[in-house]
Amino acid sequence: MVKVLFVCLGNICRSPTAEGVFRKLLAEHGMDSGIEVDSAGTHAYHIDEPPDHRAVQAAAYREIDLTQLRGRQATLEDFDNFDYLLAMDEDNRRHMLSIAPADHAHKVRLLMEFASGFSEREVPDPYWGGTSGFDRVLDMIEDAARGLLDDIRTRYPL
Repeated sequence: MVKVLFVCLGNICRSPTAEGVFRKLLAEHGMDSGIEVDSAGTHAYHIDEPPDHRAVQAAAYREIDLTQLRGRQATLEDFDNFDYLLAMDEDNRRHMLSIAPADHAHKVRLLMEFASGFSEREVPDPYWGGTSGFDRVLDMIEDAARGLLDDIRTRYPL
């Protein structure tokens, strides 16, 4: 079983969107039983809260359901439990690296490293912007999710 954790600041916009997008992609490829997916925030701002309503709405338009997801904070156990810890931006990547046990630091990467259609290295935080920011985030995450799935397929026999 391959395990993927998506990480952003509060776990209400980008990381739950990535979790939902990746779950849908896995289901479309019949791989949802071989790969575990979760999301978390580096900070405890929104523990047990649902994703931002704008993220839920933008995802629903693409037939991605985020309504069952709830915010949680990343933990030290996540470094043992996950094969990929994918941050949405450099600040969250650095935060994860600052708490990562040395033997697990290699698991912490930026999600956009897997994108092929975007030159940006970071998924921007849409929280303070309008609804179009959530659509842009979805476009970026969908692209990176396809690249991530390709990477998993080449590295792990599923």
